[in-house]
Amino acid sequence: MGVLRLVLGDQLSPSLSSLRDIGPDDVVLIAEVAEEATYVRHHKKKIAFLFAAMRHFAAELKAAGHNVRYVRLDDAGNQGSLRGEVARALEAAPALSGVVVTRPGEWRLMQDMEAWRDLLPVPVELRDDDRFIVPLAEFFAWAKGRKQFRMEFFYREVRRKTGLLMDGDEPAGGQWNFDHDNRKRLPKSMVPPARFLPEPDALTREVIDFVRTRFADHFGDLEPFVFATTRAGAEAARDHFMAEILPGFGDWQDAMAKGEPWMWHSLLSMYLNCGLLEPLDVCRRAEAEWRAGRAPLNAVEGFIRQIIGWREYVRGIYWLKMPHYAETNALAAHRPLPDFFWTGETGMRCMADAIGQTRRHAYAHHIQRLMVTGNFALIAGLDPRAVNEWYLLVYADAYEWVELPNTHGMALHADGGLMASKPYAASGNYINKMSDYCGSCAYDVRARTGDKACPFNYLYWDFIARNQARLQSNQRMALIYKSFERLPEDEISAMRKDAAAFLDGLGAGTP
Repeated sequence: MGVLRLVLGDQLSPSLSSLRDIGPDDVVLIAEVAEEATYVRHHKKKIAFLFAAMRHFAAELKAAGHNVRYVRLDDAGNQGSLRGEVARALEAAPALSGVVVTRPGEWRLMQDMEAWRDLLPVPVELRDDDRFIVPLAEFFAWAKGRKQFRMEFFYREVRRKTGLLMDGDEPAGGQWNFDHDNRKRLPKSMVPPARFLPEPDALTREVIDFVRTRFADHFGDLEPFVFATTRAGAEAARDHFMAEILPGFGDWQDAMAKGEPWMWHSLLSMYLNCGLLEPLDVCRRAEAEWRAGRAPLNAVEGFIRQIIGWREYVRGIYWLKMPHYAETNALAAHRPLPDFFWTGETGMRCMADAIGQTRRHAYAHHIQRLMVTGNFALIAGLDPRAVNEWYLLVYADAYEWVELPNTHGMALHADGGLMASKPYAASGNYINKMSDYCGSCAYDVRARTGDKACPFNYLYWDFIARNQARLQSNQRMALIYKSFERLPEDEISAMRKDAAAFLDGLGAGTP
């Protein structure tokens, strides 16, 4: 007798553990369900990307000779949930003797699946997701006994484990991290490279049209649609990045420029996170570019660190600390999300640009997420729950396991320093240093007070002032608080007054 093998929308990998021993009598179930599309009101482009990728993957499995039961969102009888569709599939094929599924990436879905054993009429087998490089048990062992979890030390262990960028027992180039070489501002004369931005095929266009009608009230634009939705398309995007973009990635990975959403970033995260690309394979290809002399070490190391360092690390933090991690609010931030997070309508050029491209593309690169929208949310004291939901909702590569630690821990410091040794708070000077936003902004980045002062400036010092009791003992904040104590009291008072007036004037918004 066969079994039912459930594949989720972020598990579109032929190597998936639940498919590894598939037999001729088995049925593969892939289902578009309302519950997964709407537990947060996902960006329209994110829904279209995943539904199209799921349909293409189903076709790939059918072409390989597998028996696939694909359920579209608008199919008659669709139960609206994964559990409901599993039960319906079992009713349609009573000879099936069990359910096999790879463990999901999100806590809420894992909790639901663990209850399936008592709710379904056949045994349910939950298999580990071994597409990740570091098994969770291995991460938990690394974390045991640590009060703080610094990614850099974890990253070094993964380098040793994989052998990536290693010369025997030593890191290639004599150092583990080349981040200090990767903080250059983009020169005015330099134009970001052309990107691989494929046109939608007929199947993807059909999905886009469906999403336009069915999810008309969700956030974001559907056009232009430039994501690959097939494995071959994702691989083409990967190969283009390796050949044309990777050599400049290191130097310019922290730079921002108005009207330039892609810069030198890989645009591979949505493919990695839904399973169209394998992370270790991508890293080995990047390493090969360096060893062949086609890309510099600082670029390749920085890129690989994002995958085997940050990506693996935040997944471990998520599963180690959930579900209570999401409830922490170490800085007691409770302000509602402003309406311009949805509209992009603000005089702050950096925020308008980052949010505007997020609306258009369901994408922003990591410095825009951390040091523009995330930095604003931190220094303005926005409620972590609202900010976390926003990040999960607006980006095509966002799943809670990867979004929550990055937002909650790194951007908002809501975990009290579990991940980051200090808050990533910055004034307008950082944004001016790393971008060209400030030259065309309605505000003056050099001014700390007054109607034309950059809000990042007075919000930054207001953040420092109101969190002094919480942060002053942090050694990495010592110099900042010494500078704060040297500021004239009347200037501090003026900045705090401007911050209060600005924040009080923000309208709370909904998507």
